[in-house]
Amino acid sequence: MRHIKINKKKLKLSDALTYFILIICSLYTIFPLAILVINSFKGHGEIASSPLALPKSLDFQYIINAFKAINFVEAFFVTLTITVCSVGIIILTSSIAAWMLVRNKTKISNTIFLIFVASMIIPFQAIMYPLVSFMDMLMLKNFVGLVLMYGGFGLSMSIFLYHGFIKSVPKEIEEAAIIDGASIFQIFFLVVFPLLKPITITITILNSMWIWNDYLLPFLVIGNSNVQTLTLKVYFARILSGQYGNPWEVIFPAVLVSVIPIVIIFIFLQKYIVKGISDGAVKS
Repeated sequence: MRHIKINKKKLKLSDALTYFILIICSLYTIFPLAILVINSFKGHGEIASSPLALPKSLDFQYIINAFKAINFVEAFFVTLTITVCSVGIIILTSSIAAWMLVRNKTKISNTIFLIFVASMIIPFQAIMYPLVSFMDMLMLKNFVGLVLMYGGFGLSMSIFLYHGFIKSVPKEIEEAAIIDGASIFQIFFLVVFPLLKPITITITILNSMWIWNDYLLPFLVIGNSNVQTLTLKVYFARILSGQYGNPWEVIFPAVLVSVIPIVIIFIFLQKYIVKGISDGAVKS
């Protein structure tokens, strides 16, 4: 009995320590977002004097000014279009490629898969200038070129995730479809792809968050054009509003309104991220 009581005591202490660490990590994660929300309702002087204090009043005029400063509606639809088109290319291309690599078990397919996996460790900064120069030579340093580049950069991780998940799809289902006379396109789009819903949602969320919040690639490709993403609008609003300082009363609310859409999507769909990755990792 004494041994059982000691084990229960150790278990409670370990649980308390686990919750304490989780609370610290949660606060560490939420803190920047809380600072962003708090300072989005303050003026420049109030932010400079007390950045951690709550606003004296909820003045939504700063939010309204931010909408106007970054031309939110236009930038929102530009960012949305780029994100949807890029993610669509990534999902269509990577799912088909991963399916073919899994079902064709040859040395060539294994080598191709390893090349995709290896490309995940190559940092973008190492290839950004040669890539942008090459796309400029092809006259694709524009909106279309940006979508194509996002589609290419998202392939390696997406193929890796799809590859692990497709292994769990029974091959007998595809063989039954072949016996029924289905073509290869019907087998994939009508039989296989619907079974990939969990990992497809995971890949959609991960790539959407990355593309929506990305600044560097849009700046290099379409930074000087009239069509700009939300991140670019926030950057140029800062440059135009604060030649001799940082216009915090514009920066904070502009950043807030630009991240709200993707944060809302993430909150409602976050459970699918863990589900898609764990399903692909556990099943064989």
